[in-house]
Amino acid sequence: MNPPLLSLDDVLQAQTRLAGGVRVTPCALSARLSERAGMQIIAKHDYLQATGSFKERGARHALLCLTAAQRARGVIAASAGNHALGLAFHGRELGVPVTVVMPRNAPRVKASRCHTLGAHVVLHGDTYDEASVHAHALAATHGLAYVHPFDDLAVIAGQGTLALETLFAEPDVDAVVVPVGGGGLLSGVATAFKALRPDVQVIGVEPSHAAGLVAARNAGRPVRTATLPTLADGLAVAQTGAHTFAHARAFVDDVVTVTEDDLALALLAAHEAHGVALEGAGATALAACLAGRLPGLADKRVLVALTGCNIDPANHARALTRARVLRTEMAVA
Repeated sequence: MNPPLLSLDDVLQAQTRLAGGVRVTPCALSARLSERAGMQIIAKHDYLQATGSFKERGARHALLCLTAAQRARGVIAASAGNHALGLAFHGRELGVPVTVVMPRNAPRVKASRCHTLGAHVVLHGDTYDEASVHAHALAATHGLAYVHPFDDLAVIAGQGTLALETLFAEPDVDAVVVPVGGGGLLSGVATAFKALRPDVQVIGVEPSHAAGLVAARNAGRPVRTATLPTLADGLAVAQTGAHTFAHARAFVDDVVTVTEDDLALALLAAHEAHGVALEGAGATALAACLAGRLPGLADKRVLVALTGCNIDPANHARALTRARVLRTEMAVA
């Protein structure tokens, strides 16, 4: 049996629940990024959420959908970082105890912030999958509600509110380009866009080192894939979810991948154009536009989701140095 699909009404209800609880972030034409990409880039600056990531939308909405008994007992999640931050921040705001299980190699800045926000942080395993298995075991032992970072309908509906905001601010776009890890943001955004503007192309972008949705589309079902270290560590998911794959199959027009060099160059472009230190995952959609991975969008109005800025400063500095070297080599070649 195919998993159920969300409707526009589900995303509209999420928007109502989230009103006043998450920021309405800026959405505007970026002249400098547009010039570099050869298309009109409408940047959605959702890294300006309180915790530096779009993940707050789904996390808060999932918490608001819990029963009173579930809220009292608390929630648990596995996350490489931003979902954990969203739950920790909004759990504190809503009075819901939060436990987050993070891989031992999760960015230190994210683990530390979760702890500061009052969450109980458990470091377990070397991958998201290992952390997830442990989180499920703890949920069963302690009677905690498990909030999946992407394969959860309440989370997906919350992420879809990003699309409603952008359509209100910039209704005249030809395409929307979204980063993909597990596919929660892509699923929510695609649901809203295809209901309100079915003519708009919806395109997902994955790092080539973690191309789970591309593999699933090729296989016709979610499949486990090998992942390699990537600048887009927040997207390093080995297998897309059943719910997210169903939404992608129904509503998404295309999925492309970007290289590690593409990601580094996108971080540099965002830094130079807007003075922002995006994380690799947050710049993945932009990377596809700048690297020529979407030639069919030349000269078109393209909404690009910039989704996170929680990157270790030293890692960001190394990425910028790498990108400057790459740019010099490209200019000489």
